[in-house]
Amino acid sequence: MTKTPPRTTLVILAAGMGSRYGGLKQVEPVGPHGEIVLEYSLFDALRAGFRKAVIVIRRDMEKAFREAVGHRIEPHIEVHYAFQELNDLPAPFACPPERGKPWGTGHAVYAARRAVKEPFAVINADDFYGPIAYRLLGRFLQSPAPESARDHYAMIGFALHHTLSDHGTVSRGICETDRNGQLLKVQEYPLIEKDGDNAVWRDGEGVRHALPGDRIASMNFWGFQPSLFPRLEQEFTTFLNNRRTEPKAEFYLPATVDNLIKRGEASVQVAVSPDQWLGVTYREDAPLVIEGIRQRIRESTYPPALWA
Repeated sequence: MTKTPPRTTLVILAAGMGSRYGGLKQVEPVGPHGEIVLEYSLFDALRAGFRKAVIVIRRDMEKAFREAVGHRIEPHIEVHYAFQELNDLPAPFACPPERGKPWGTGHAVYAARRAVKEPFAVINADDFYGPIAYRLLGRFLQSPAPESARDHYAMIGFALHHTLSDHGTVSRGICETDRNGQLLKVQEYPLIEKDGDNAVWRDGEGVRHALPGDRIASMNFWGFQPSLFPRLEQEFTTFLNNRRTEPKAEFYLPATVDNLIKRGEASVQVAVSPDQWLGVTYREDAPLVIEGIRQRIRESTYPPALWA
């Protein structure tokens, strides 16, 4: 008797403020009929077997998101909203009054815990990953997990030179893997900029260092089991014990995964997508994303009207 593959969910992190972009970039149209990047992500996820989406937003963004996206996508995929709120903290913590900045990507995933009971992927709302990435991660999540004391997760990486902006510096998590493609660590590099087919980054003292363009970059595209949520809460509790009074400290998802790997509590299989990542880190990046979508429509990767 053939076992039915598990249902899979796409968790979309959309609560970022978009400060470098200069606006609410998550709802900026990039498709010929007003489609936003998030819609192409959902279209690719549907084709890869995902049937449910949980969109993590701030409460003040709900109306804009429902008007921009909800009426188009809800006939095609089950949609839930989760809210990243400053006071959504493990007991007995309370949000310090001076805190105004969101708690970070780890907290954004934690905010989805009540809506996710099945294997799930995590993506950024404003990143275009391409269809291959969803197929790779969909296969992983729909395959039986090996019996082990460790949790088995996955990450889709991209060649660093496929993830850089022509219009300013970016931060990237650079990955180190073993010969079997298992993630060993993710190290965050700030202030990365293009240097031909390679890159350079500047440390805290402004010194420039070379980075090969073929290094694997994490673009926050992960595959998890629901067992991640209690581990997230444990890590978040440790973070709050140590850093809750720092008004700009953030609880990052890659740092959590890195800690689980170091303690032997999780393993992460890395697959590298050959697709070109597209994103709107800066407002000047938007025309490149729009042209990238048009090129894929010409190649029949997407229909001209996405939901027709």
